[in-house]
Amino acid sequence: MIDFFKKNILLKNYTTFRIGGPAKYFFEAQTKEDLVKALKMAKKINLPFFILGGGSNVLFSDKGFNGIVIKIQCPNVKCKIKSKTQNSKIYAEAGVKLSDLVKLSLKNSLTGLEWATGIPGATLGGTIHNNAGAFKISIADIVKTVEVFDTADSKIKNLDVKQCNFGYKQTIFKQQKNLIILSCIIQLKKSTKEAVKKQIDYVLNYREKNHPMNFSSAGCIFENPLEIRAAELIEKCGLKGKKIGDAQISEKHANFIINLGNASSEDVLKLINLTKRQVKKKFGIEIKKEIQILNFNY
Repeated sequence: MIDFFKKNILLKNYTTFRIGGPAKYFFEAQTKEDLVKALKMAKKINLPFFILGGGSNVLFSDKGFNGIVIKIQCPNVKCKIKSKTQNSKIYAEAGVKLSDLVKLSLKNSLTGLEWATGIPGATLGGTIHNNAGAFKISIADIVKTVEVFDTADSKIKNLDVKQCNFGYKQTIFKQQKNLIILSCIIQLKKSTKEAVKKQIDYVLNYREKNHPMNFSSAGCIFENPLEIRAAELIEKCGLKGKKIGDAQISEKHANFIINLGNASSEDVLKLINLTKRQVKKKFGIEIKKEIQILNFNY
């Protein structure tokens, strides 16, 4: 049964941070049926598992992951527009790249996903899991239903948007780890190709100007506290450019930690903890990690 999985696959090759040791077992799910099969197998052999999308928003230990990493691959994008009316519904599996959905929306003159332009490594499943967003918009604004596999009872279920418990960086999927996202239906509004492209260009230019796009990172490290951006707090602590080993708090955007080439997971973790301490000391604010940190007690 273990032969179903690959063994000792380096995770740094599958993350946008380019950091991470070997997964004890590794599986690439090409379809949602593959994903369900792998989840059932993991449950049967009683091993911990982690669902990996595009590899952003995650920091693996250099020691690796002592369980099964299930990478949602989906090379064949399964998206289709169900109608061409004012509000068009799109079905997509969890492994679909946000960048492909943005291209699809542009091709069909649909608005609602422009904010997702230029987010490296983002997949639809991971975006829904974290209720990711930008420019005061989040994926929750366009989700209609989410199809999940419940590892508790091995059943496939459909949740409406209310059942997803969307909040700022919060969802039912973070609260109930047994609910694994398989696919969803999103709803976009009809627009013009010119208007959609203009917004896409604006977002891409903003990211290129303000984010460290040319370095390996996991995206924003911390959630934004109420009424203030985490990057502003970090910058006011004088931490922009701070380095530990080959990990550095970006000089371009203080809520990014970048890998200058050979950063270790410990380098990044030390920078995260230093940042939390300094912000707490100067402002009395406990900033919360946005990224997932895995297996440091391997």
